[in-house]
Amino acid sequence: MLLDKIKSSLKSSQATWVITGVAGFIGSNLLEELLELNQTVVGLDNFSTGHKKNLHEVESSVTKKQWKNFKFYEGDITNIDDCNLICKDADYILHQAALGSVPRSIADPIATNSSNISGFLNMLEAAKNAEVKSFTYAASSSTYGDHKDLPKVEGVIGNPLSPYAVTKYVNELYAGVYAQSFGFKSIGLRYFNVFGRRQDPNGAYAAVIPKWTAAMIDREDVFINGDGETSRDFCFIENAVQANILAALADNEAKNNVYNIAVGDRTSLIDLYGLIKNSLSFSQVHISNKPIFKDFRNGDVRHSQACIDKAKKYLGYSPQYTVAEGISKSMPWYIKNNK
Repeated sequence: MLLDKIKSSLKSSQATWVITGVAGFIGSNLLEELLELNQTVVGLDNFSTGHKKNLHEVESSVTKKQWKNFKFYEGDITNIDDCNLICKDADYILHQAALGSVPRSIADPIATNSSNISGFLNMLEAAKNAEVKSFTYAASSSTYGDHKDLPKVEGVIGNPLSPYAVTKYVNELYAGVYAQSFGFKSIGLRYFNVFGRRQDPNGAYAAVIPKWTAAMIDREDVFINGDGETSRDFCFIENAVQANILAALADNEAKNNVYNIAVGDRTSLIDLYGLIKNSLSFSQVHISNKPIFKDFRNGDVRHSQACIDKAKKYLGYSPQYTVAEGISKSMPWYIKNNK
């Protein structure tokens, strides 16, 4: 498998990687993987959505020698000086920092714009000036907007349905302009509902899987927006980590492109509820409450499923985990860390 060859090569050749949003859900998983591959990592986070406990958890999971290869800066991508600092002498950039969540963007579009557009442009400019080998950024399936055809294909999008979707689409536009104007090519990964360990179950904008899991563990009610038939292409975190490494090391032909990162299947919310419930039951957490249905959420699309052929062809991407397998692997972490 291509990924295994890449990992073997990385272990014997150290490079410097920058991860923005390193204390977040995806960022901290990338950090752990790269440190285990004996890479040098420079991380940036302002802790607006990331958590110090995620960094502590990574520290406890790697060796002391590996942890010494990590340098952390508390800073903000909206500050160009912070961006220039972390990009200096970097080989690869994994730009994950952003203010996520459709509802959050509707509640505060100004903050979303500042982080996701101004912050993105700062990082793109800093990376260009530092002449890094590659720039990989977190794009989003929200870019497909109201386009209803399934599965979603990268070249066909609709109108955005939220300020968040607008910001992620603008990222792609800026990336394309930098390729055309400056010859600085990057890769955008359109994540489809990534989930897994360290995804925060708390707060008003918690994602559905950690939020429901925490509620079930605590024997609290689970609320489903809509009739339960809304569906998503849920993607386990280890698939997303694989995609980032493959994209960072991809050849020039693959650059100046966006790729769907998903499983290529879709799961309804009511089926997702059943998967989580069944997985918890194997851990002796038995759920008796039935889910409670609420109104559809503003800004949400009805169905989402990715075509991942392009990522397979140009990146060598091959998702290793289905949604059911990912949930099964995630549950022990959620049970252990539920508070």
